[in-house]
Amino acid sequence: MKTLVILCLFLVYTVVNAQSYIRINQLGYTPRSVKVAVMVSKDQAQISSFDLYNAISDVKVYTSGKVRSFGSWGAFNSSFRLDFSEYTSDGSYYISAGGSKSPVFRISSGVYNGTSDFLLRYMRQQRSGYNPFLHDSCHTRDGYIIYHPTLDSTHIDVAGGWHDATDYLQYTATSANAVFQMLLAYQQNPSAFEDEHMSNGEPGRNGIPDILDEAKWGMDWLLKMNPDSGQMYNQLADDRDHVGFRLPNEDKADYGMGQERPVYFCTGEIQGVMEYKNRATGIASTAGKFSSAFALGSIILKDLFPDYSDMLARKSSEAFEFGLVHPGVCQTAPCTAPYFYEEDNWTDDMELAGATLFKLTGNKRYLEKAAEFGRQELKTPWMGSDTARHYQWYPFFNMGHWQIAAARNSQLANEFMNYWKQGIEAVYQRGKKNAFLNGIPFIWCSNNLTTAMISQCHLYARQTGDHTYDEMEAALRDWLFGCNPWGTSMVVGLPSFGDSPSDTHSSLSLLHHYPLDGGLVDGPVYNSIYKNLKGIYLAGGDEYNDFQSDAVVYHDDHADYSTNEPTMDGSADLTYYLSAMQAEANLAISSREAPETDHGAIIRGSRLEKEICLVFTGHEFADGFETVRQVLKKHNISGSFFLTGDFFRNPEFAGMINTLRKDGHYLGGHSDKHLLYCDWNNRDSLLVTRSQFINDLKMNYASMKEMGIEAGDARFFLPPYEWYNDSIASWCLQYGLQLINFTQGTTSNQDWTYPELKNQYISSEAIFNHIINYEKDMKDGMNGFIFLTHFGTDPRRKDKFYNQLDRLLTEMEKKGYTFVTLHEMLGEGR
Repeated sequence: MKTLVILCLFLVYTVVNAQSYIRINQLGYTPRSVKVAVMVSKDQAQISSFDLYNAISDVKVYTSGKVRSFGSWGAFNSSFRLDFSEYTSDGSYYISAGGSKSPVFRISSGVYNGTSDFLLRYMRQQRSGYNPFLHDSCHTRDGYIIYHPTLDSTHIDVAGGWHDATDYLQYTATSANAVFQMLLAYQQNPSAFEDEHMSNGEPGRNGIPDILDEAKWGMDWLLKMNPDSGQMYNQLADDRDHVGFRLPNEDKADYGMGQERPVYFCTGEIQGVMEYKNRATGIASTAGKFSSAFALGSIILKDLFPDYSDMLARKSSEAFEFGLVHPGVCQTAPCTAPYFYEEDNWTDDMELAGATLFKLTGNKRYLEKAAEFGRQELKTPWMGSDTARHYQWYPFFNMGHWQIAAARNSQLANEFMNYWKQGIEAVYQRGKKNAFLNGIPFIWCSNNLTTAMISQCHLYARQTGDHTYDEMEAALRDWLFGCNPWGTSMVVGLPSFGDSPSDTHSSLSLLHHYPLDGGLVDGPVYNSIYKNLKGIYLAGGDEYNDFQSDAVVYHDDHADYSTNEPTMDGSADLTYYLSAMQAEANLAISSREAPETDHGAIIRGSRLEKEICLVFTGHEFADGFETVRQVLKKHNISGSFFLTGDFFRNPEFAGMINTLRKDGHYLGGHSDKHLLYCDWNNRDSLLVTRSQFINDLKMNYASMKEMGIEAGDARFFLPPYEWYNDSIASWCLQYGLQLINFTQGTTSNQDWTYPELKNQYISSEAIFNHIINYEKDMKDGMNGFIFLTHFGTDPRRKDKFYNQLDRLLTEMEKKGYTFVTLHEMLGEGR
């Protein structure tokens, strides 16, 4: 009977446990940031504390009673905020509370590194004209003019720019906003961006950060849409585009003019060529967007393109003046369906234009005009509201208030930051009663509103020093990356090891399974919106069914265009915030050139530094240990030793390990059983499952802990056989580990071979000579090399390369090389 009771209790516990979920930011948390997880439960759960565990060792490292209960919300009957902000140690962790366990997450200054550049993958994928993702061109015949009083049906060259989303329509409004946001991101956080692509989007370096290449791609298109003073175009193509899924270079949408698409001239009047019409009242909303993008472009691009900058300055002024005499909103035009961007405000656009022109020119008239416009809309109207029409208040936050506040006029700064605070406070008040602190209305593109609010909170705190809303900012940021009812990131592929959209409303992903990396999807909507949109359904079932409610839904399904379609402007808008998070977390990081990577592993340090890092691996042999140790001591070099769990557990090697630690060498992981992770001929083909890899990894680190080496002291991991793929790198990253591999070219890694292998065998003398010749022949020599050898090899190899180590190091020192640790090479503290 007792056994039966225990079994029943176990079954009850299991059911309860299955009904509770702990949601976290899957990207992770920076050490000094607000760090809060949310636990939600289908039951009336009661918890008063939670525990934090190291994800590699499964050791409890922290217990907290900072738990706030928020009751029912959405599909859940109870919810809690679990605050662990005071825990700041780097590492990988999971939370346990009430019988539930969170996904693994990281605490590290580097969790946002590269994320803003990652968003640009989607921007390049959305390019019209030449598309670098497809390595092909599309829509090169755009387009023919409509609504012009004298030029109807004539051709105008407006090829280029970005497709707006899955459809191939292009809008001045969203493109100008995207350009402005990317320029702002670079202006405020230039250190966050790399140069890995050419101006056409293809891989390569052109001396220009990729985000500026991308912004200029959009700017060039805006110039085509505003070819002369008083000539503005608002839209390219219309919803006749909606003829099914197809790639952009295979677009067969028929607009009656062959391959040309219609280009809508700005008239300031109602437009719509078929059944549905917009409610346009003027042109100032479009003119203001042109002007602000041109003005900021003139400021940011001055040093790179001086003549281009001067032209942008002139056109910005012309557009602003045109907006002054054509007040009102220039909405996008519907056609066969009632859906369009229903923008109802325009004074915010003119405010931003005036404030940015003041920054460009110093002319106080622009600042005065900006303030006049700004006082007509104190806060963006959606903020604090329950609902709004599609893109009714666009852009989703008013950068003009911030630009005025930054104009070094203390009276205006206080006035306009108070206006900005009104909008933040309205959202805060609406969301403070739910565990996610989310006061965003779940209208179509709610994620864009969320992105706008976190950017506004962040810029507000940076401008004023008022950190009242830091927790809400963090909560909304975390919402985008998994701390939401569905437990999913809202950015495709970010992070690579987490749950993110995989069945997006996209021709590229549906037809060809192309990844839409970097695309911010529309996000959750009210169930009432979802149920009333035309042509919407679920094609593949609902994996998030348990988390849906009568109030709000989100679907990872390509047939749901309301919640799961990535948008170009939403992705561009997020570049500011993610770049700010990266820049602020990495203020103290070295300004060295970024290391070179391959499939997610660091394979070389800076080519500008005459440095070499010595790396050794070990699994079953250690015959050269004493030789290597004495050579390193002679040359006063600290090496990095990557060892398997089998090596650490071998009692014959215990003394060696203790000696290496005493001598100050780095000791890291090399797997537990020296598994081959992926196929030699098909690198993408894994030979281990994720769970097998993690179990092997944990065993490796458990064996290290037995020798006194903590996971936090061994964050570099070198894969067995020095062979891995992107998945292995991603899994390592989730557990707070950076994959390392040797720099190819010297054949030093072939020192394990022996004569019986015939053609594979390379003698130690041949390896030595190859290294010397390689160093002499290469432009950068062995600068930044991660140089790998083995300090133990198969007995069948008689000429041990480690016996050449002293001779080799002497030669390299004569050539001016210094030998550094991995931490030193990568510009990090130990």
